[in-house]
Amino acid sequence: MPAGAVGRGKLVAMDLIALATPFFLIALLVELAVDRRRGSGHFRANDAINSLSAGILSVTFGYFTKLLPLLIWGSVLEHLALFDLPPAWFDWSVRGVMLWVVAAVAWDFCYYWFHRLSHEISVLWAAHSVHHQSEDYNLSTALRQTSTGFIFGWVFYLPLFLIGFPLEVMLTVNAINLIYQFWVHTQHIDRLGALDRILVTPSNHRVHHARNDVYVDRNYGGIFILWDRIFGTFVEERDEQPVVFGVRKPLQSWNPFWANLQVYEALLFDAVKTARWRDRLKLWFARTGWRPEDVARRFPERSEPASLSSRFDPPLQDSHRHYALLQFVVAAVSTLAIGWLFAEQGITAVLLPCAALWVLLYSIGRINEGGGLALERYRLLLINPVLLLATQIGSGPLDAGLIVWVVVYTALSLLGLFLAESRSKIGNKINN
Repeated sequence: MPAGAVGRGKLVAMDLIALATPFFLIALLVELAVDRRRGSGHFRANDAINSLSAGILSVTFGYFTKLLPLLIWGSVLEHLALFDLPPAWFDWSVRGVMLWVVAAVAWDFCYYWFHRLSHEISVLWAAHSVHHQSEDYNLSTALRQTSTGFIFGWVFYLPLFLIGFPLEVMLTVNAINLIYQFWVHTQHIDRLGALDRILVTPSNHRVHHARNDVYVDRNYGGIFILWDRIFGTFVEERDEQPVVFGVRKPLQSWNPFWANLQVYEALLFDAVKTARWRDRLKLWFARTGWRPEDVARRFPERSEPASLSSRFDPPLQDSHRHYALLQFVVAAVSTLAIGWLFAEQGITAVLLPCAALWVLLYSIGRINEGGGLALERYRLLLINPVLLLATQIGSGPLDAGLIVWVVVYTALSLLGLFLAESRSKIGNKINN
């Protein structure tokens, strides 16, 4: 397999996602407007920001991790493939269209098993749980993605490359699979009749995101719900059992980094505390929820599920909420700029900008939790300027435009933070 195939395949998939991104944003805004008009209450700013922050973290962290599975798949395809299926065969002829359909169905079949085992095996759940932590369900939930899925996710698609499917083709059908799954994350579309029996639809996928006993660990399909019907994991949404969204052990944080580490930390805690070396290895690959007997006896509180009626929603002054929202707009625009920079200049050019963005996401989460103001001032006055200006080291004279941007952004942010704190103090005095 030519070395350039990895790069071409990656670009094809990135192009499809990039083309879909404006649709994602428009659809999200439309759903938000509909939700506000109907008064449905399916959106909370703090939860939506946390979901989107996890998505931004996944995208930007992926610049440094996604090459690994591509290299492995490319190597398997080059050295171990059983059949030679040239990319040129996947054209608009009858044979080509059929090959595309077979590739898409085969990918979705592998996705079903990857998704199912991500709920059944602890170390896989540690990565996938990020997507399920939101206690709301809307299109922002679709963009709530893990940053650690690259560790094991590639394993489940190896059979496709052993068969000989071209890398460019499989990355394209993967992108189509992901794009399809976006629209099913909504509560504003009811049951769809016959489609509910064949495809993954909003009703089917709402069940998948539930933490009610009757729904837990069901409906794993990506595009086709037929896999769940065949393998006995399908459950229909019931009017008498409204779906309660989230996970059994809630995140209870707006920190996107902790969202990615929460389950890993719990597994590591049990691994350290158990006395048996066999259990230290077993717990990572055991069924989700399994704990060594000695640890479960000594620390039972770590395994107690939360009430279905509870939702994490710490009180926050409106002025701080508005400040966090404005800073998230900056984060979203910065993500687009970093994506452009990555496409133009590569991985080394985005390391420090990504670090600055990650600190911003962490700070936004802390503010939405009702704290973090000291950290935000520290970020604005020291961390952000140092990281951004450090991007100019070794590239000649400092970019005057970047300096102006840093100064203006810092000044406006400090002013906004001052006004938010002042309004908060006034509000507290009035309430007291």
